[in-house]
Amino acid sequence: MTASWQHFSHEADIGIAGIAPDLAGAFAQAALALTAVICDPQRVRPERLVEIACTAPDRELLLVDWLNALIYEMAVRHMLFSRFEVQLDGTRLRARAWGEPVDVTRHRPAVEVKGATYTELGVFQDVQGLWHAQCVVDV
Repeated sequence: MTASWQHFSHEADIGIAGIAPDLAGAFAQAALALTAVICDPQRVRPERLVEIACTAPDRELLLVDWLNALIYEMAVRHMLFSRFEVQLDGTRLRARAWGEPVDVTRHRPAVEVKGATYTELGVFQDVQGLWHAQCVVDV
């Protein structure tokens, strides 16, 4: 199975999930799901590179830190991201995210994501061996 992402409903907020054969891929797909909450990721050109590093006590908190670091970069740089490379070393993450400045006309952002939460937070491997990285984001 190839990597994928999905959304799931959660009251007024939105759940995001990344699914992949490896944990780093699941984190990258969760980031793509995050972008898809805001706009169609296919509308975002991967023109500029931003590097991100995070450390957390466990994998679940690392996912939240990773997504919140992306949300921070989106806010301060006024950018959206559509391509991600994630490297994990235990509970340390180094990532490269490619994107471009927000173009309201072309990107048509639907909502602003305020932050990743601990709600429905999970990082696990299913019986088929696929990794899942999920949480609810506050919109």
